[in-house]
Amino acid sequence: MGYLSQPSEHSNMKPISLAKMDDNEELCSYASWLEKHPSVLENFDKVMSVAEGKEIVVFLDYDGTLSPIVDDPDKAYMSDAMRAAVREVAYCFPTAIVSGRRKDKVYEFVKLRNVYYAGSHGMDISTPSGSSKCEDQKHQIKGVDEKGNHVVHFHPAKEFLPTIQEIIKVLKENTRRIKGSMIEDNMFCVTVHYRCVKNEEDISVLREMVESTMKSYSNFHISSGRKVMEIRPNVNWDKGCALMYLLDTLGFDNFNNVLPIYLGDDRTDEDAFKVIRHIGQGFPIVVSSIAKKTQASYSLRDPSDVLAFLIRLTRWKKNMLQKLK
Repeated sequence: MGYLSQPSEHSNMKPISLAKMDDNEELCSYASWLEKHPSVLENFDKVMSVAEGKEIVVFLDYDGTLSPIVDDPDKAYMSDAMRAAVREVAYCFPTAIVSGRRKDKVYEFVKLRNVYYAGSHGMDISTPSGSSKCEDQKHQIKGVDEKGNHVVHFHPAKEFLPTIQEIIKVLKENTRRIKGSMIEDNMFCVTVHYRCVKNEEDISVLREMVESTMKSYSNFHISSGRKVMEIRPNVNWDKGCALMYLLDTLGFDNFNNVLPIYLGDDRTDEDAFKVIRHIGQGFPIVVSSIAKKTQASYSLRDPSDVLAFLIRLTRWKKNMLQKLK
């Protein structure tokens, strides 16, 4: 599964393994970390100096990037100010939200029609046209959206859906006694939340339960996130592949002219950061207030910094358009 025109490194690309990192891993002091991953806000003019004449495409994670991390994942609402900022950015540049959540759930939070959505860590994408370069055409399905527009749904893990539903049922039954735990159905992946599990012993028991359950499902793997365990099928697809797919379907397959900007806070976003580094231009930006291992070139502390950056990005574009008049 991949792209016919991609370099061999991409066609055989596998997700970065970050599961062994501790949740609160700090590799060095935040100040010294910032020397390697400086604030993109403080270096905005320097960053945008290479953008003139390029086609900027914006990619955004949702949880922890556009909205704060909250105890109840069903209440991870974005602010009205953030929604307005994303709307304006999407008027200025092609913009996609790439999330581990199911696509329809992300849309319920964002409620913007001028944005592209990729859910389930990129395993659920809908675009006006599919990709002619995608090697596995059977996973591209033509359909019609709620407005009657023709769309192409890309589901590289669709054959796993029955098993995923079975896993969800088993996990809910096995973990129901762990107070504060939650099993979230994200369509092509499953998220086990334990942010609200107060007892450390219960967290250990929960981990053991999940790991024990998944021994019966050899075609799936578990990775760790921010107070979550992610269960995904073993398909050669991740947020980095989703970024490449979206660039292609949106008509930006010429890497000499495109400048992808990707903002994300999660370990799964590292796959997209790695792809941008391989392309050789663009800006992977990690959202983090602690020092941690990352492929990102720049950083932002939190969603409030993200908001400031998006507003400034829109202002930059409008100023550029004024100069052309």
